[in-house]
Amino acid sequence: MKKKGFWKNVWQFKALILMALPGVIWFIFFFYIPVFVNVVAFKDFRLSPDGFFASLQQSPWVGFDNFKFLFASNDAWLITRNTLLYNIVFLAFNLFFAIAFAIVMSELRNKRLVKVYHTMSLLPYFLSWVVISYFVYAFLSPDKGIINQWITNMGGEGINWYADPKWWPFIFVFMNVWKSLGYNSIIYYASVMGIDQTYYEAAMVDGANKWQQIKNVTLPQLLPMISVLLILNIGGIFRADFGLFYQVPRNSGALYQVSSVLDTYIYNGLTATGDFGMTAAAGLYQSVVGMCLLLAANLVVRKLEPDSALF
Repeated sequence: MKKKGFWKNVWQFKALILMALPGVIWFIFFFYIPVFVNVVAFKDFRLSPDGFFASLQQSPWVGFDNFKFLFASNDAWLITRNTLLYNIVFLAFNLFFAIAFAIVMSELRNKRLVKVYHTMSLLPYFLSWVVISYFVYAFLSPDKGIINQWITNMGGEGINWYADPKWWPFIFVFMNVWKSLGYNSIIYYASVMGIDQTYYEAAMVDGANKWQQIKNVTLPQLLPMISVLLILNIGGIFRADFGLFYQVPRNSGALYQVSSVLDTYIYNGLTATGDFGMTAAAGLYQSVVGMCLLLAANLVVRKLEPDSALF
């Protein structure tokens, strides 16, 4: 009877199942199956002409030696520090500007202007970092860059941007916020527009000004959405944006101290040494730490506000 009921439910919801099937297949082939390949992190992986599985079988088991090599290197602290600090700053700035932009857009009464502003803010998100890197170079080129020309016209001395690391933390933060502002604000904008207007009417009756309405009505109503998105973003706090840190600074060796993060370190290590085991260990390190941070963040939110937790 249970088997019959199961197939009856499958047939009843066949349209929804068919709609979800492509996504399920994608996750199986590009997420769940590759998870088992993390065994490379525990092997001295050597390519074999007989294919990947033969390479995996013939490569000797080395246990945690790849992790020891990763953490014993001089770059371990640098790349971990850069990845963590950049993502914390990105998280804070993106959260602030996305909410602020969403609230400002919700206050505009000209819906045509709202559409124009949303479209303009979304355009950078769909541009590749490769394309953006050329725009950045047009501004920062030591010889013909727009900014250097402006500085020299004002009587100053041009800056060799791609050899001076002190400016790049600010450039990375600005570029990340600029590119992701429109995309990050969409969910917050939808949440603001979904708030019951009677709350604002009651606040106006009590004499609340616009800032007090935002503080006492809008932000508390956005808190559950903020909590959920914050937990999800914390889970990826050890995953840096490869295009931002590799393409935009043009992989300049002079900027290594400020542009080297886990993702660029893995890529450079793989291309320079071909050490699949060590790079797989670094990738697994990212995933495990990210999972632990996600669980910890969810636990904290569940203690403070149970209704805002993911699980």
